[in-house]
Order: sequence, then C-alpha cells, then structure tokens
Amino acid sequence: MLDGAAAAAPDDPAVRDATGRWTYADLHAHSHALDAWLAEHGVRAGDRVLVQAETTRLLVALFHAVSRRGAAFVPLNPAMKPFHLSAVVANAAPALVIADAALAPALRALTTVPVHETPQVLAAAEARLGSRAADTVRPDPSAPAALIYTSGSTAAPKAVVTPHAQTVFVVGALVAALGYRRDDVVYCRFPMSWDYGLHKVLMSCAAGAEVVLAGTEGDLSLLRRLREAGATVVPIVPSLASMIVTLARREPDVRPPVRMFTNTGAALPQAVIDDLRAAFPGARVVRQFGQTECKRIAVMPPDEDTERPAAVGRPLPGTRVLICDPDGEALPAGEIGEIVVEGPHVMPGYWRAPEQTARVFRTDPRTGAPQLHTGDYGWLDDDGYLYFAGRRDEMFKRKGLRMSTVEIEAAAMDVPGVQAAAAVPPSPDRDLALCVVTDLAPTAVLRELRKRLEPAKIPATCVVLDELPLSLHGKHERRQLAALLDGAPA
Repeated sequence: MLDGAAAAAPDDPAVRDATGRWTYADLHAHSHALDAWLAEHGVRAGDRVLVQAETTRLLVALFHAVSRRGAAFVPLNPAMKPFHLSAVVANAAPALVIADAALAPALRALTTVPVHETPQVLAAAEARLGSRAADTVRPDPSAPAALIYTSGSTAAPKAVVTPHAQTVFVVGALVAALGYRRDDVVYCRFPMSWDYGLHKVLMSCAAGAEVVLAGTEGDLSLLRRLREAGATVVPIVPSLASMIVTLARREPDVRPPVRMFTNTGAALPQAVIDDLRAAFPGARVVRQFGQTECKRIAVMPPDEDTERPAAVGRPLPGTRVLICDPDGEALPAGEIGEIVVEGPHVMPGYWRAPEQTARVFRTDPRTGAPQLHTGDYGWLDDDGYLYFAGRRDEMFKRKGLRMSTVEIEAAAMDVPGVQAAAAVPPSPDRDLALCVVTDLAPTAVLRELRKRLEPAKIPATCVVLDELPLSLHGKHERRQLAALLDGAPA
C-alpha cells in the first residue's frame, strides 16, 4: 500500500502528528530506513516487534518497516500497566522491543531482549535515510501483519492474529464502502494499539489520503484543531461524539469541514447522531459494526445514513452474516440470535491460545467455511441489514423479558439534559441500575424513561455521576460502575 501511494503521489501529505508532517515520499523513506535498522538488530521474518509508545509518525513508519521484515507488529497501549504487561510480553515473546522513554524501564524489567527508546529509534532512522535493507522480503499473505491485544472475557489480554491477507481485504473493502478520497483528511484520536486506529492509518494510505494522529492532545480545543487540520473524516466512539457535540454548542461559529463521521467500538445513541447532524449540517454519520476478530462486519452505506436508523449496516462485500440459535442453526429474518460471520476478513484465531480460539473461531460442519462466533446478538431484516441487540455481557432477562443495556442507554440519551448514560445489568444482590451524567434529578430521569420504555425495562435505581469511567477505547467500564453500585471501592 505504501509503495503504491508513494509512487503515485510522493509529494502528497501522508501523516501528521503534533510535531510535524510527512509526505508519502517521507514516510516511504523512513519505513525503508527503519527496515534497515531492524535488520541490523537481528529482526527476521516471523519475529514479533513489540512497541509501547504514543501513536506518532514514527509508529506509522515502524508498522511498514516491520512488515518489510516479514515480522509481526505488536502495538501496546501506553496506558497498559505492568499487571497486564507482564502477561502480554510473555505471550508475544518479542525479538525486539521499542518504547517511549518513560515506559522503557518497566519493559526492561519484564524481558531480556533489547528495549530501544523511541527518540533513539527515530534518530537512527533519520541517520539511515536513503538506505535499504539487503534482505527485505515480501511477506507471506497468511503470516501475521500484527498481533492486536484486546481485553474481554479473560483475565489477561489476548492477541487477535491479524494476517496480511485479511488486513488487505478489510482495508480495501472499507475504503470502497465508506468512499475515502485522496483529498480527505482523516482525524484520528485512537491509538494504533486498537485496530480502529491502526486501520484508519492503513485506510488513509490505501486511499492516498492524509491521516492526522491526535491521540494525546487536550479536549477543550478539539473543535478548533479539527478546523485547523481541515478534517473531513472523523472516526468516533460515543464519548468522543458527545464531546464534539458539547463543544459545537459552546462554539457555534467554529465549523470544521467534516463531511463524514464514522462510528464503531460501541453503539452510538440516536440522540447523539441527531445532535451531530444538527451541529454539522450535511455531514454523514455512518454507523458500523465489527470486532477485532474480523475487523468489520457491517457498514451502513454513507448515502443511506438517515435510513433505517436502528440498523448498523450491511455486510461487507464478499462476506456473510448469519443469525444463529444456541444450536448453531440459522434463524429467519427478524429473529434475534448470535451474530455469526463468514468471509475473507475472519481472522485465524488468538495467538498461542488454542482453547479460546476453538470457542470463537469454528468451522461450519456443512460447508467447511471458517466462522466467527461473535458472542454478540442481533437480527437481520428482509433486505439483509443488520441490527445489533447487545453483546453477550450486555444481554439479560428481567421480569421475564429479554433486554440489553444498549436500548436502555439509548432511551436515557434521548432525555434532554442527559450527557452520558450507562446501564448496569442486575446481579444477585442488586437490581438493574442506570448511571448518568446530567444536571437533572434521578427521579426526573426515571420519569422521562417511563415515557420511552416498557415498565420492565425501567431501572430500579438511577445514580448521577460527574463522569462515567471509560476503557482505553472509550467504552463503558461496567465492572467499575457495578463495584460503585455495590459499595466496593471503584
């Protein structure tokens, strides 16, 4: 992708961060220089290069350099603490580690392989500009391009193996589905340690667009930075979308040239979608749905962004979505079941975790096709559009009725004055609860919810907080909320 972009438009801007900008020719040259540096340090095809650093131009060049080696890029969020870091380092077994200066000591305590600091790595690349490694390889399409560590149902993070073939398919399919253009400026606040951030970098490269890496900057000036950057495409999660709406209300005269917001990671409430459209007239708000285990499952066509407001999109071309009952049998349109995915974007499994892989990545006994059993629930309509009902840990029964946190949160966000909402499923010692950020009284929020939800779905408790705890990827930390509600230190 990078070689093609650099050959087609070497002087076009490729990547920008807080310290500067590289053209495609610059990025291309730095990737080759870093490839030569990695070769000098003994990195070979099949090795893992672990990187814990802020997302900058250097990180983008390193991804391409590691790919030129035929090695696997293992990006870790800088906020990952030693408790999880030790397990991840042991699982990845890297040949070489690169880290920001402040993070390097913790990594040196966990591994015997060399740990290089990013300032020195960047200096080494600058000193080698114009040089190339003698043994650059063309990677095997089935070999891992990256290992993406995710949290979830296990105590330690697990790594989704992300091969070159699946990555290339997904990037091409998403660029086409979303209509990325060469003149786009993609403003990305998400780290490359999250596949959402990594793929935005790669999609921008495939389209010949510019990506602006803005993950470590403050929030209050966000709207002005979007305008200064000339941002045309803004990937969002609900917390970021709510922040943008709040800032747009405070600064109605500051209008970045955004033509499209794209959402994934967590369901975007309809109220927030409506607010974005009101604040940015003419901008598309595109709903998407996916998992790291296959990157993306469905995308709402941008020109249909106002149609079927409850749908999260249509399956990517060349892929198939099934809704299955507990026995794995496909259900008809309109019935809720587990979302099961087939296609060339389904990853091969988790790194060095055969038992977890066997539970999630299976084979259709009738066709032999690889299948991803997502653990998410939803349904398809008669036209093949997918609707998301909730994740396995977000679905529950109360008073005999099956429901999800998603629908309760969406109703709460529809209440004027509610800035954020998180529903906490019932436990043996506590009924369904709702945590909100608002100036309203809890009783007022519950009164408004009774106008929007069936009686069984009305939370027993509403708690007003100053802010909701979020994960590194902007999702609700329901365990922290549950601990708070149960009286434990949160």
